[in-house]
Amino acid sequence: MIEDVVQAREFDFSAADFERVRKLIYGKAGINLNPSKQQMVYSRLSRRLRDIGQRSFASYLDDLERRDDAGEWQQFINALTTNLTSFFREAHHFPVLAEYLRTLSGPVRGWCSAASTGEEPYSIAITASEAIGKARLSLLATDIDTSVLERCRRGVYADEQTKGLSDERLKRNFLRGKGSNEGMVRVRPELAQQIEFAQFNLLNATWSLGKPFDFVFCRNVLIYFDRPTQDTVLRKIHSVLKPGGLLFIGHSENFSEMRELYRLKGKTVYERI
Repeated sequence: MIEDVVQAREFDFSAADFERVRKLIYGKAGINLNPSKQQMVYSRLSRRLRDIGQRSFASYLDDLERRDDAGEWQQFINALTTNLTSFFREAHHFPVLAEYLRTLSGPVRGWCSAASTGEEPYSIAITASEAIGKARLSLLATDIDTSVLERCRRGVYADEQTKGLSDERLKRNFLRGKGSNEGMVRVRPELAQQIEFAQFNLLNATWSLGKPFDFVFCRNVLIYFDRPTQDTVLRKIHSVLKPGGLLFIGHSENFSEMRELYRLKGKTVYERI
């Protein structure tokens, strides 16, 4: 049970405040926060309150809605989005992607719709480079969180973040840091240049993403949406994916009721009908 006011905290945070946060993040980002996430919301947003000198959640949320400041709304979204990722996470997807890419001719266009801190789009680019060479892939990598996109563009990772990569892949795709950057690696420019990073909200009313995609990665995103929002996003992905193109989703996600749009192609891999 969520108590009306939790004591012994730096900021007042009531049940009503939490419900307002849930409503606002759902409206802006489609995220359906579980009622059990009260402590997570307090922990993440209290840092923002502290940074800008707010005295309570109520006053912060009042200002957020009254001023309608796009920059502050983005900070609010950034604070509440989760960025759990790693190189070649859910590894079974990448051989499927490589095999599919070898069936295509000419330029290949893909979309990674939840780029997080960059490990997923760089894993896609590495897979494409090994399967069809570096020159053919054009990958759009987006995320709703603007702060992680800056980390994506830098393409710098600590050694422990690349432990799952073979020595061969590390040598071919990364430059090792020296001096003050020892213990770090940077993505090679020829790999990074295949990727365009951009901010994008899957709840946007219109999707202006350019030419249709040969494949889309939308992994571990739909689990944060309720069913109507999931259906809307899946239909929009269908509209930007080429017929026969592949959609990769997360291990906890499924949409068997969308048989008129997609057919199962493999483990959490679907083909656009």
